[in-house]
This record gives sequence, C-alpha cells and structure tokens, in this order.
Amino acid sequence: MGIIVNLDVMMAKRKMGLTELANQVDLTLANLSILKNNKAKAVRFSTLTAICKALNCQPGDILEFVPDEEPEEEREI
Repeated sequence: MGIIVNLDVMMAKRKMGLTELANQVDLTLANLSILKNNKAKAVRFSTLTAICKALNCQPGDILEFVPDEEPEEEREI
C-alpha cells in the first residue's frame, strides 16, 4: 500500500477546515485536497513543516507507512 496521508484525521482532531488550513500553509485548496485524499506523489518538507506547525502535530501524525501484503505463496512459514 505504501504511505497513507492521514491529514483529514488531524484536521478533524484540530477542528480545522480545508480552507483555513490552506490559508495557513499557503497552499491552494486543490493542492491541499490532493494531499488530503492520498492522491499526491510527493510532498515537500517545507509543506509538511507548515502543515505540522498549523496543526500542532508531528509528521508521523499525518503520514503512515502501510506495507503491501505479500502474496500467499511467497510467505515464509
């Protein structure tokens, strides 16, 4: 699966809407929405820093690694 962006979870915990966060981190609504909906291919450290500052959180609160499932026949027993 790879990296999952849990931005919507942190925004809900902080009771912050997309427009307010976009204004605080100086991103367009479209670009922030792409990130929030796990459609982004990359994120700049400066963007991540601004988001963490605005939401008062750590990068690990927003980003989560979910390993891919191994096919049944390739698993070691």
